[in-house]
Amino acid sequence: MLDAAQIAAGIFSGLLVGFSLGLVGGGGSILAVPLMVYLVGVDDPHVAIGTSALAVAANAALGLGNHARHGHVKWRSGLMYAAAGVVGAFLGSTAGKAFDGHRLLFLFALVMILVGVLMLRRRFDAGVAQAQYHQGNGAKIGAAGFGTGAFSGFFGIGGGFLIVPGLIAATGMPTINAVGTSLVAVTAFGLTTAGNYALSGLIDWALAGLFILGGVLGSLAGARAAGHLSSKGQLTRVFAGLIFAVAAYMLWKSYGDAF
Repeated sequence: MLDAAQIAAGIFSGLLVGFSLGLVGGGGSILAVPLMVYLVGVDDPHVAIGTSALAVAANAALGLGNHARHGHVKWRSGLMYAAAGVVGAFLGSTAGKAFDGHRLLFLFALVMILVGVLMLRRRFDAGVAQAQYHQGNGAKIGAAGFGTGAFSGFFGIGGGFLIVPGLIAATGMPTINAVGTSLVAVTAFGLTTAGNYALSGLIDWALAGLFILGGVLGSLAGARAAGHLSSKGQLTRVFAGLIFAVAAYMLWKSYGDAF
């Protein structure tokens, strides 16, 4: 049962993640697990990961609707990518459940550092507007989907920071289409991971609801703020710095318990 402080922390954490996603795009959901563990106070890392996966999937589905309305989603490519990826997500989440929770947090912190580096190195190429799934690139899409799905499932994250470049490499589509299309896979991977964790009773449903509520409100505020801030590159660097700081804290806190 959540107390008043945890309820407030859960909504605030969802607001923070949603705001960061709306403000700087992919990578914001990487904060969900550390916020649940270190701010809300979820004792079991596996519960934090399972609950985070459900919240990320819900927020990704909302974002997918927005991108679809603007015509940014390449549905055939996204569904092919997701179909291969849910198999990887199920296998990855099964492995994650069996992995020591504190060591999983330590590895998660290393992944956060990778996310920060990739955000700083991200480039926005024009791409090919007509790019889509076809027989010639089907194997590449499937392989990329399976690999990122397994990674996403193991750590309970959306994985958009890997899915977007995976789609671009496999199809050559523009970044804006890759971002919109990636949300098909992020939603599917998150639901697969959450479902697997739910089978083991590793989801706090009340906390997930609070996190989703905060995420919806935060994403709207973040998107509005992004429209008034011109230096998106600067914002990305600031957010990457935040990720590095949180990762360093997680490494420090989890190292003793993990090793």
